[in-house]
Amino acid sequence: MSKLLTKLSRQLWSDCQQQLAFIQALTDPQPFHPCILWVIDRPDPFPFHRETPMPWQPPFVDRLGLDERPSQHSLHQQGAYYCLDYSSVFAASILSGVDAQPSIVLDLCAAPGGKSILAWRSLQPRLLISNELIGKRVGMLISNLKRCGVHPVRVLSVDTHDLAEQMASVADVVLVDAPCTGQSLLAKGESAPGCFHPVSINHNAKRQRRILANAAQLVISGGYLAYMTCAFSISENEQVCAWFTRQFPHFVPQTVPQLHTFQSHLTTKPCYRMWPQSGLGAGAFAMLLKNTQRGEPLPHNQDLWIKANCRWQSMDG
Repeated sequence: MSKLLTKLSRQLWSDCQQQLAFIQALTDPQPFHPCILWVIDRPDPFPFHRETPMPWQPPFVDRLGLDERPSQHSLHQQGAYYCLDYSSVFAASILSGVDAQPSIVLDLCAAPGGKSILAWRSLQPRLLISNELIGKRVGMLISNLKRCGVHPVRVLSVDTHDLAEQMASVADVVLVDAPCTGQSLLAKGESAPGCFHPVSINHNAKRQRRILANAAQLVISGGYLAYMTCAFSISENEQVCAWFTRQFPHFVPQTVPQLHTFQSHLTTKPCYRMWPQSGLGAGAFAMLLKNTQRGEPLPHNQDLWIKANCRWQSMDG
């Protein structure tokens, strides 16, 4: 693994100091500040020590002191907030580039629910649809959405190919927090077997391209597609996005001004990286694309979906 990690670091940077800092962040992981996403107004007095917020940080998110344990607080059990990695907040902050309140937001790879909740909180759609294909993860997704009082929402467990056939041009915003090698897990002291092996990277890149191709069919004219991973390899990030824009040239990458300091140095396209050596979070990649293809601004089946699905429901897939 050390040889493959070293090889990856050299692909990512020509500077030796950056290579070493990256390798150390993964081989000698340091604790990151816990982070919470409020779904209610903050209580007064505030129960935790807060760190100074970053300029891009959503107003309903707090990064806490290292010694805080928000998952053990009674407010967590009451559904007042959701605990998540700061890298996830960073990735989902590209949604600030969405220029209108959406009617339908669809999260294609939703479990355990953090990005669904963040999208619901920030965009306030008329309907949130959270899809999770892996059956054993659906219960966790539903539990988190219910605990945090997310509504109206529909929970599905359907392959993205089938969704593309059943829900073509329905969603204003589609989130793809894509399955990946999970290389950033190492920065949190967790395991990710085989995450640097070329076979694993190529397998995931192929799966990501398939999901994105299906996701493109779901976005209405003028809508948005948000692509995110927690991997570092170029093959799972910049190269996937380059492939997607070649195959679907009407999807145009969007600049997110508040993230300009996080612009990936590996491409000229507007996409954003958080690296584990920054000390902010374990790592993330994010890109926002807009569907510029002309078409009906509000498909008739969108209102039908909202009327039929503004309630809790699960589906077997």
